[in-house]
Amino acid sequence: MGVQVEESKIGAMIDKAKFYTSVCLGTTAILAVFAFLFLIPFVVEPAITTILADFSPHAVACVTTEHVYAEGLKNCSWASCREGCTSAALRCHQIKVNYTRLPYEEFTAKPLGSVSWDVTDTKFFVNTEGCGYPPTVNCTIFAKKYAYENMGKIFPCYYSRTHPETVVARYSWDENLRHLVLALIVPIVLFATTLGVLCYWYCPPINKTCGGSSRNLMDKYARKEDILAEDEFEEDEEEY
Repeated sequence: MGVQVEESKIGAMIDKAKFYTSVCLGTTAILAVFAFLFLIPFVVEPAITTILADFSPHAVACVTTEHVYAEGLKNCSWASCREGCTSAALRCHQIKVNYTRLPYEEFTAKPLGSVSWDVTDTKFFVNTEGCGYPPTVNCTIFAKKYAYENMGKIFPCYYSRTHPETVVARYSWDENLRHLVLALIVPIVLFATTLGVLCYWYCPPINKTCGGSSRNLMDKYARKEDILAEDEFEEDEEEY
């Protein structure tokens, strides 16, 4: 008798642990879906756009030719830097540069003025998206680094080979690819893993396929026709 009571307590504890684990797994699966939907516009889409833009793998030489600080939606039709990627810029820095397709180290090794600029007065952006969030992106620091008293200084930059008029200050193929892979793999793996465990626990056909001892739902639960037939048989016996 004591053994049966002990076994029932253990079984109750196992069922309770399974319930709370299932809640955690279900919550993880839901969060993975929302995380994936959130990452699509903020990570996946910009990363794919960056890959399609085909930026130069090595830094080239740039020089700032124009800097305008503007305020208002009408004056900020475009911005070299925006703090926040979901709202329109009310204050903006508009920077234009000249650049050459020669590598930065090779350009700086030659006498100044001996190499002509390949593209002139083109838009310059802080990164491939043209926006970001502090502390990674700070537009005030960005403007001080590439404009104001630093206008006319040569600095490294990256241009798009698909859209030559697009030039950015920061670019890394490895970092961009890493963000894309993580944004795709992590939510999908979490969702698939949690869903697989839940299906294995609560879907007998899947459990049976995987080698479990649970019976099929059709075998485990009596059909409605069988129940009605048993009731009619019992009524006939009572009449006799």
